[in-house]
Amino acid sequence: MNITLQACNTSDTFDTISILQESDHLSSKGLKILALTVSIALLSMPLFVFKYIDHISKFRSSYNCSEKVSLNKQLEYRVDVLLSVHPYAKALALLVATLMLICLGGLALFGVTDDSLADCLWLSWTYVADSGNHANSEGMGPRLVSVSISFGGMLIFAMMLGLVSDAISEKLDSLRKGRSEVVEQNHTLILGWSDKLGSLLNQLVIANESLGGGIVVVMAERDKEEMELDIAKMEFDFRGTSVICRSGSPLILADLKKVSVSKARAIVVLADDGNADQSDARALRTVLSLTGVKEGLRGHIVVELSDLDNEVLVKLVGGELVETVVAHDVIGRLMIQCARQPGLAQIWEDILGFENCEFYIKRWPQLDGMQFEDVLISFPDAIPCGVKVASRGGKIILNPEDSYVLQEGDEVLVIAEDDDTYAPGALPMVNGASFMHIARPARKPQKILLCGWRRDIDDMIVVWRGSLPGDFIVPKLMEKILLCGWRRDMEDMIMVLDAFLAPGSELWMFNEVVESERERKLIDGGLDLSRLVNITLVHREGNAVIRRHLESLPLESFDSILILADESVEDSAIQADSRSLATLLLIRDIQAKRLPYREAMVTRGQRGSFSRGSWIGEMQQASDRSVIISEILDPRTKNLLSMSKISDYVLSNELVSMALAMVAEDRQINDVLEELFAEE
Repeated sequence: MNITLQACNTSDTFDTISILQESDHLSSKGLKILALTVSIALLSMPLFVFKYIDHISKFRSSYNCSEKVSLNKQLEYRVDVLLSVHPYAKALALLVATLMLICLGGLALFGVTDDSLADCLWLSWTYVADSGNHANSEGMGPRLVSVSISFGGMLIFAMMLGLVSDAISEKLDSLRKGRSEVVEQNHTLILGWSDKLGSLLNQLVIANESLGGGIVVVMAERDKEEMELDIAKMEFDFRGTSVICRSGSPLILADLKKVSVSKARAIVVLADDGNADQSDARALRTVLSLTGVKEGLRGHIVVELSDLDNEVLVKLVGGELVETVVAHDVIGRLMIQCARQPGLAQIWEDILGFENCEFYIKRWPQLDGMQFEDVLISFPDAIPCGVKVASRGGKIILNPEDSYVLQEGDEVLVIAEDDDTYAPGALPMVNGASFMHIARPARKPQKILLCGWRRDIDDMIVVWRGSLPGDFIVPKLMEKILLCGWRRDMEDMIMVLDAFLAPGSELWMFNEVVESERERKLIDGGLDLSRLVNITLVHREGNAVIRRHLESLPLESFDSILILADESVEDSAIQADSRSLATLLLIRDIQAKRLPYREAMVTRGQRGSFSRGSWIGEMQQASDRSVIISEILDPRTKNLLSMSKISDYVLSNELVSMALAMVAEDRQINDVLEELFAEE
């Protein structure tokens, strides 16, 4: 009975275990069916949602005709805004889609296989990551689900490749177009683009050569690749200086921040090619943008202006940070000085450029209490030419009196090769020697006759100090000057000439502007014709490139002829230079034809560089009679005039670029230039 009872208990236990196993199997099968159903429902849900939205849109449009935008379009717009406004929305959407595919694929695999949910999720990830893993699937259900997951994985992978490719392309495009930030400090920043940029870069490169090179950043509203290509075409050695180009507007604070404007040691604002008023207005807005930088500016601002009348307004806005260089005014004054002193243009090029010697201002405490006549012989490798007087607010005095005593805080202005190539030395002493008395005959009064008059007659009169009265002034001679062309600052040039010339001089104005229009422009520019005391204006109307118009002028009688870059063609440097060169050749040819025969033959015999009767030889004969100053805008035209030697030229853009570079390196030089260009 005991054995029978034990056997019955054992059979009951087996039945219970089998029942429990069957119930677990039924429960697991129900979960798998539920998981498969949920995955199918979730996959089909977007289709039903889109259909419902489309139905709602059609229903609203049928009952409300005023609604012009459907609900699905509004939804598309919201999604588009989300993806465009938020930079990481696309990557986040791709991540969510990948997780949803893994979860739905894992649920579907859990419903068609005997594996656990964790194993199915891992298997779903392997199908997404590698579409070839589904080859080992067995059975219709697992194979169907694995193929679907693999297709979704390929779609996800293609979207990921597209996003990565777009991100890389966008970054490369940003670098190519110059949108990346410049992480530099103590660099020179140039804002704008003009014909003067090449000469300006050349001068900055020469200035930085002693430091082993520097950093120059150029920002303009041009494509970065075009700027780099144009700079690469410039024919000069960069000598260790790096030029970085960025595309942007100086009127936008974000673009200014992109080029580290607050850390630049100097900021140069170039004038735009074109209308002077518009160019100066843009320069004014640029200065306003620069003064609005929150971080402040470490360096000073050098602004190139086109019109002298706008200088006061720019200085009012910029305050102490701004140094202005009025290009037209500088060139006008230089042309007048070069017309009265032939050869001065080449001297200006040597002094203003960094290639040879240039101006430097520095304080030397060991020179305090020394007279300026002793300072003159204290520098073996420099030429002192002025003093920056501290007691007069930093005013620069050129060529002070020999008896001037340097005070504490005074700085010495010198011309030297570089700022580290000169220093004051000990005063040179005369070697001691035994005194030997030599009886010299007393000087007898002499009577010397000078036949004729020269421009440098005052330099020829050499006398002992004090032998002539202090108020002795060599009298000036009347001059006759011709201005060919019209500039917008013509009234300023006339006022400067009136201050320079002797009473009774004549200023002939030859251009295409009607006489009544000329007077109106001069009066509008601030010129009072009744206050001209030394010169008389003579108006002639004509075209400077037409020979018969020029032949109506007494060209052989002028002391100086100034050929201006006419206002009508100044926007194009090549066209303006071609016009100036044609006018120069016509004037020289007319002058040569009007020379007396005997003088022409003598002059030809004295010149050996050109053959008898050559056109250059004849024009050189005419150049001995009068001075012609041509305003040249393009530096490439320099070679044409320097080889022919028929004109003393002024290289406008290059001289202005030199002045801009010098003021950018040391803002005190602007005061020196203002003194040098003044009438006094």
